[in-house]
Amino acid sequence: MSYLQARMKPLLKADSLVKRYGDILAVNDISFEINRGEIFGFLGPNGAGKTTAIKIMSGLLKADSGSVTIDSSDSRSSIGICPQHIVLWENLTCLEQVVYMGRMYDLSSYESDRRGRSLLEALGLYEYKDRLARKLSGGMQRRLNIILALIHSPGIVFLDEPQAGLDPQSRILVRDYIRSIKNLTTVVLTTHDMEEAEKLSDRICIIDKGKLLISGTANEIIRTAGHEDLIEADIEGDITHDLIPFLDPELISDITISGTRISFNNKNPLAAMDNVLRTIKEHNLKVNSLQLRRKSLEDIFISLTGRSIRE
Repeated sequence: MSYLQARMKPLLKADSLVKRYGDILAVNDISFEINRGEIFGFLGPNGAGKTTAIKIMSGLLKADSGSVTIDSSDSRSSIGICPQHIVLWENLTCLEQVVYMGRMYDLSSYESDRRGRSLLEALGLYEYKDRLARKLSGGMQRRLNIILALIHSPGIVFLDEPQAGLDPQSRILVRDYIRSIKNLTTVVLTTHDMEEAEKLSDRICIIDKGKLLISGTANEIIRTAGHEDLIEADIEGDITHDLIPFLDPELISDITISGTRISFNNKNPLAAMDNVLRTIKEHNLKVNSLQLRRKSLEDIFISLTGRSIRE
């Protein structure tokens, strides 16, 4: 197989994965492919089945049915895993951690040390290389956990909530580093941050209640599921659901009321805005602001699942 053919062939194929925990169907017949050299965002709310799916893909958990195929001559050494919960040796220093992990992957002492120092530098931990893990901040421990998943230069790395607990500067550092390695290491990540996922991921897969809802690039998902624009109005006064029956269902759909804010999809922006303004005026309410905007990935997520990803 030529280099070009290898690059075009999916690195990972998941086919009809199913996993139950008693009566709970955690993963419900999902199938997808992950290509070499891409960042694949695996998104969903808490309890959606993301972590279970990652455990199956990485070989930590056996599916009840279905299969995962990774195109590699040695799949174990080609996989890196950074779990959602931090796993470190508390009584080892940062450098000792990464060297020890490298040796576990059969790297030489020299190569483990060389790669470890390089990764510590890249993720802003080199000056703490001699500090014990238990004395690091939570954000530093998170970055060290990511380094342990990358020490052996895996072909694919699974990062489960890699930016959880990071301050804004560390989030940017981790985001930029993930981008920098994707040509060498395919990245599969889960996140609760839709904006971050939209910025970082080449393709996105959204699941909820174990089912795959939609997949594609962020723009493809927005075009497919977000073909209608979103109108948002901030209203002064008491907003109640009594407004809804007076809005034209031919123009307006998926109405959401939150506090003083009302939002909805629309098929004809000008006619929809006119209908909303007239209805609000008839109810003796005042509009503080009214805006028409393109749907975001999080808007799509909420319309598909009926809840925010952070719940």
